[in-house]
Amino acid sequence: MKHIAIILARGGSKRLPHKNILDFHGKPLLAWTIEAALQSGQYKHVLVSTDDPEIAEIARAFGAEVPFLRDSAADDITPSSEATLAALRQAELYWDEQFDAVSQLMANCPLRDAEDITASVRNFMDQGAESQICCFRFGWMNPWWAARVDEQGRPDYLFPEARIARSQDLPPLYCPSGAIWVARRNILTAAKTFYVPTHIFHPLSWISAMDIDDAEDFEMAKACFLIKRNS
Repeated sequence: MKHIAIILARGGSKRLPHKNILDFHGKPLLAWTIEAALQSGQYKHVLVSTDDPEIAEIARAFGAEVPFLRDSAADDITPSSEATLAALRQAELYWDEQFDAVSQLMANCPLRDAEDITASVRNFMDQGAESQICCFRFGWMNPWWAARVDEQGRPDYLFPEARIARSQDLPPLYCPSGAIWVARRNILTAAKTFYVPTHIFHPLSWISAMDIDDAEDFEMAKACFLIKRNS
């Protein structure tokens, strides 16, 4: 199977400027995703899709392929699936070949490692899945007890029947993460999203699944890096 990894790393982050190239434990944030993808050995190409020449130069220095800059879908409102499809179209034109499967790896998930990627791709293959999205299990932030709060501080429980239940009696709930998404190329191009009706979830640890969107996330991820390294 010809499998391509597409790492999305645009240059215009607003909540955390220059996010993808900030120093993260001695390397640009982006580098951790590139190295994990390369070390996994799962891909024919590890492509970084960016609109930023500086990001492209850094990506090449860490072993990724960046033969072109992104020619569309570089704004902050385009869904990631659409950006991946745009990169896939450019890649297939550039290499003059059609891939069988596509992995979307977000550059803001530096704690997912080569073992996580290998396990995810193997599960995707073993399950014969059309599309697979990684996730993590909610822990101490129990979503069964979630509530909206009005201006007077009064809660409106989303799951009122679970409000008085013991946490150990409630079934586990899962949240998607941008760390590793995998799909059959033809399924993805037809549906234009990884969220096809037949998509499956594949769980990672909550640390591996961490997404960095703002400064608070960044500091938390740096601490979790040390936890994962020492575990």
